[in-house]
Amino acid sequence: MMTKSRTEQILIVMHILAWVVCIGLMIEAGAILVSFGVSCVNPEAAKNLYQGLDLYALRRFSFWYYAQAASFMFALAGMKAYVVFLVIRTLAEVKLLNPFKVEVALMLEKISYVLLGIWLVALVSSAHADWLLKTTGEVYPIGASGEFLFAAGLVFIISQIFKRGVELQSENELTV
Repeated sequence: MMTKSRTEQILIVMHILAWVVCIGLMIEAGAILVSFGVSCVNPEAAKNLYQGLDLYALRRFSFWYYAQAASFMFALAGMKAYVVFLVIRTLAEVKLLNPFKVEVALMLEKISYVLLGIWLVALVSSAHADWLLKTTGEVYPIGASGEFLFAAGLVFIISQIFKRGVELQSENELTV
């Protein structure tokens, strides 16, 4: 029986942790969606929308504004879950014997684009929350968006490094 290197063990642990995070984010997105659906039928449910979030005043003020706020929350949770799912697929593709594969480079690039999309949605959500504050006088929680732009740039750079690694690896195989 061959023992796995430390890097292989770390990749296995990261794969397992990514699955845990993905399931957690999918549960979060599902909980937001279900609680929103319940609050559409029973307006009182908006008092405890998700993890104690009280959007009842917004629901009373305007159902349309309430639906927009809940949609942003669901979109962000769903997009985060999708990013982690792409990370899971990428980790499944990475093999230490031949790490530079076109599939991995393309998957990393796709992750960077989805992270950029999350940043845009978070930016619009933040602007929407600021507008709601001016319109309703109520403060609604918004998530930070800057880290998604940074992560998108970082993952994009890594994807370009992987693309170059694929080119070098294929050139190296041709010279053998």
